[in-house]
Amino acid sequence: VLIGSVPVILALCLVGLVYLTWVELRHEDLEPLVKLWWGLLVLLTHVPGYLALRIWIAVRRRRDGARRPA
Repeated sequence: VLIGSVPVILALCLVGLVYLTWVELRHEDLEPLVKLWWGLLVLLTHVPGYLALRIWIAVRRRRDGARRPA
């Protein structure tokens, strides 16, 4: 609820997840629009969006690591 009353703990959790999203994405080599998309997804879906972000980044890093020669 954007206009109504929200418990303080839920608002703090949402702010925390958006912050963690920013921390996770700031060092990734992505276009700004992609970073914004992930930030908005986490803002709108909260925990499921953050879990999707963490899975996507883990897969992306594993795939990029497999491409680099040892």
